[in-house]
Amino acid sequence: MEPIRYAIAGSAGRMGRTLIEAVQQDPAASLGAALEHPSSPFLGRDAGELVGAPCGVVVDADLDAALARADCLIDFTRPEGTLQHIVACRRHKRSLVIGTTGMTAEGKAAIAEAAKEIPIVFAPNMAIGVNAVFRLLDVAARILDQGYDIEITEAHHRYKVDAPSGTALRMGEIVASALGRDLADCAVYGREGHTGERPGRQIGFSTVRGGDIIGDHAVLFAGIGERIEITHKSGGRMHYATGALRAGQFLRGRPAGLFDMQDVLGLK
Repeated sequence: MEPIRYAIAGSAGRMGRTLIEAVQQDPAASLGAALEHPSSPFLGRDAGELVGAPCGVVVDADLDAALARADCLIDFTRPEGTLQHIVACRRHKRSLVIGTTGMTAEGKAAIAEAAKEIPIVFAPNMAIGVNAVFRLLDVAARILDQGYDIEITEAHHRYKVDAPSGTALRMGEIVASALGRDLADCAVYGREGHTGERPGRQIGFSTVRGGDIIGDHAVLFAGIGERIEITHKSGGRMHYATGALRAGQFLRGRPAGLFDMQDVLGLK
């Protein structure tokens, strides 16, 4: 079987470079195109030079030309760019792996609409370990459904622009669903001043931004006399990239549909 040809959006960014490296290391993958915004200083350079391994693929801003050379687009950029990429993928009938976080309800609706025509994996976190944690949280929440206060803490590098992280929000959604709650009704994003006694149904979120933290997430179930904590810490970005390539393989041959990493890993 021929390797999947990937187009990488945001190829000169931290995640984009990691994805290029992952593609070069995977015999089932090849780099078809490397995309950057029109004002990027990296345009015209060999994309492989970004990771120290020239490959003959030039960084480009022409989305249509890039998709003509690719089977699947991997997008870990920002919502406004992702929405443009969705339109182009629909036009070219290309599969799409979306790791972009901070999507609005309207953006998520656009993804769902596009998935009627093309296959899409959309997940707040592509890491295999994180998705194992998602499953553990569902089990833990159903067991610890009475007498435990739930707090979610996440930490990322200073450059992350959205808060809480998409992964933290997904953790909250999973816990809330397992408990029969609506996260919109019970979430608290930070506390200050005289807040009064903590309501038992709250799910609290705390955010840390600083330095070069790749991504740490923890969910605390705090009871009287005991605490249970489920934690995931990232020491690098490669596990996100390999998860994204696994998602691309999952989409191969599928005509359309909206999936997440739980589908990719066979956990549903």
